[in-house]
Amino acid sequence: MNLTILYFASLRESLGMAKEAVVLPADVASVGALRVHLSARGETWQRLAPGNNVRAAVNQHMAADEQVLAANDEVAFFPPVTGG
Repeated sequence: MNLTILYFASLRESLGMAKEAVVLPADVASVGALRVHLSARGETWQRLAPGNNVRAAVNQHMAADEQVLAANDEVAFFPPVTGG
């Protein structure tokens, strides 16, 4: 499955990229599975691991770890933000 992944704010800075295109293995079919897959890349990527305070959106809609992914989805990861 092909996806576009976007990283925002401090995630973009720590990971050293704003965007990437990935081809996922068949067993990575949800946002949670994607987070596990990406966090396996190494220590810096552990920020994306499930349970960490990182939000996800799929096709510009907030998504929980249970959200099923489809080919050509756009997944964005970002730290929580506050406004005032």
